[in-house]
Amino acid sequence: MLAVADHCARAGDSVTVMGAGQARPGTPYTFEHVPAINRERFERLPTMPLLRADTAYEEASFAPGLALRYRPGDYDVTVTCSYPFTNWILRRPRLGGQRPAHVFVTQNSDWPAITRGSEYRWFGCEGLVCTNPDFYERNQERWNCALIPNGIDLARFSPGVSERARLGLPQDKPIVLMVSAFIESKRVLDGIRAVAAVPHAHLVVAGDGALRDAVDALAAELLPGRFSRLTVTPADMPALYRSADAFLHMSLLESFGNVFVEALACGLPIIGHDTPRLRWIVGDDELLVDTQSLSAVSQAISVALTATTDRKAVRLERSRRFGWDAIGTKYRDFFRSLSR
Repeated sequence: MLAVADHCARAGDSVTVMGAGQARPGTPYTFEHVPAINRERFERLPTMPLLRADTAYEEASFAPGLALRYRPGDYDVTVTCSYPFTNWILRRPRLGGQRPAHVFVTQNSDWPAITRGSEYRWFGCEGLVCTNPDFYERNQERWNCALIPNGIDLARFSPGVSERARLGLPQDKPIVLMVSAFIESKRVLDGIRAVAAVPHAHLVVAGDGALRDAVDALAAELLPGRFSRLTVTPADMPALYRSADAFLHMSLLESFGNVFVEALACGLPIIGHDTPRLRWIVGDDELLVDTQSLSAVSQAISVALTATTDRKAVRLERSRRFGWDAIGTKYRDFFRSLSR
């Protein structure tokens, strides 16, 4: 969402971002800080309707501050990828006037748009950004949809010199990189099991989450001396990709998965779960397998690490369709069609 805001502001639109983070220097949009409680504080709390995960608890803590700061009359379009609380606040009725058109981005899922029960019955929007063709086909008859994939900054994510020494990574072993939240659906534990069967491969996992203790314990058991868990700043993510030899992602189905395009743009071979959606992103020539078969994953990793054909040029060409110049223009055109 910040990249969308940046593109629209640089194109001449007046853009305000309300978020729980801190202002970034040099951004062309206005930033308003809205406090929220970090999701890590909610990891052990029970799940229930409305509060179905730690992210929902965090969003609920963000909602009161957003409600106080949001003035519907100041905007022509509002945008979020969060449901339910943020969506509800941005769509609240405006006394004495018309509220702005609301756009929901299926960054995390199109579940709110297609589900009829529980809190999802109150979902609504004037525009639905579908981040993949599956979402578009499912929703185009009910909602005003645009098919717009996620984008990346190609000036940042590109091949370059490895920075293993600076990042504290081994320089004498092939590195398999995972970039993932430590939650069940990302299957980081299965990634550890798969890499363990590949001799000499060193697994680097960038991420955090509720399963961090389980991840550390299994890695200590199966990958002694062959595992690193990192938390890096966004500025260091391109360097991390450039320092790896292959990229692994074990999730069975992602709404989009920016990590695939980031790895692609840095020239890395990609091992992931074979679905039409992922092929739409990375093409037909990457190492896509049934990741529920860990032996197939291990074999794909071995192939990636021993490949003799350099396909970087093909990957870079594929990644260009996801550059922010193209993606940002699609977002801006969609917003303008709704605000007329």
